[in-house]
Amino acid sequence: MSSPTPTGTWSQWLTDRTIRTALWLLLALPYRWRVPLCGWVVARIVAPLAGWPKRIRDNLALTLPDLPVAQIHDMVDRVPDNIGRTLIEIYSGPEFIARATSLPLTGAGVAALEAAHAAGRPVILATGHFGNYDAVRAALIARGYPLGALYRPMSNPYFNAHYVRAISMIGQPVFERGRHGMAQMLRHLRAGGMLGILPDQRIGSGVKLLFFGQEALTALSAADMALKYGAELIPTYAIRQPDGLSFQITVDAPIAKASPEAMTQALNDNLEALIRKHPAQWLWVHRRWKP
Repeated sequence: MSSPTPTGTWSQWLTDRTIRTALWLLLALPYRWRVPLCGWVVARIVAPLAGWPKRIRDNLALTLPDLPVAQIHDMVDRVPDNIGRTLIEIYSGPEFIARATSLPLTGAGVAALEAAHAAGRPVILATGHFGNYDAVRAALIARGYPLGALYRPMSNPYFNAHYVRAISMIGQPVFERGRHGMAQMLRHLRAGGMLGILPDQRIGSGVKLLFFGQEALTALSAADMALKYGAELIPTYAIRQPDGLSFQITVDAPIAKASPEAMTQALNDNLEALIRKHPAQWLWVHRRWKP
């Protein structure tokens, strides 16, 4: 059954056509060229038009006020570059998957993850908009892990239609945030499946927890589901390496069972520690601390 034709505004259609054309041109290039080129295009053209430099600077001024000026300038360039690289990697399908599947799993949580998989127990893999989060999904699905992903639909329906196709090519199932998608996701989890979730976005219905020392509205859903369904809650990340093309897959130790607030704060702290080590790899264009 084919997907319904998306409907949106004229400006959304035109924006999507521009994006599609750029993606088509980039995908015609060899992988090792298209990834850094897309990073350059997003950093030098898209970011200034979207107002990202100011948003990055504002977020850094709030959370890392002592950051040297030179590093702030570097972040203004490198954060959008990572976004561009991530985008074209996701659209590169088999080439991206082939690179990700060969990556070893590292970290203190690998044994717990493997044990849960062997026993058919549910696992929630909490990651963030860091490095390229879909490299984790590709690496684990290739190993036979039943890993589904929860995603938030893009505001542009035309772009969202082919974006969902792109992330579905990396692996399935994918669950759209919403009532129907949540019902599918919970069935998957109850059956012993694994779920990748990104809890580092601002959620209006969330609770105020600390992130970089500032209050940030944060969803408790990952911890709630872990407690309700007896799932391991494991922070997992793909750290982009200095070559700009490869990743280190890191699986941290499972979050200890506690209250949903305490477990979610532990996730925030875990991600914050990683960002402090690799600050340019997080999506600083998020309105994470919006009142």
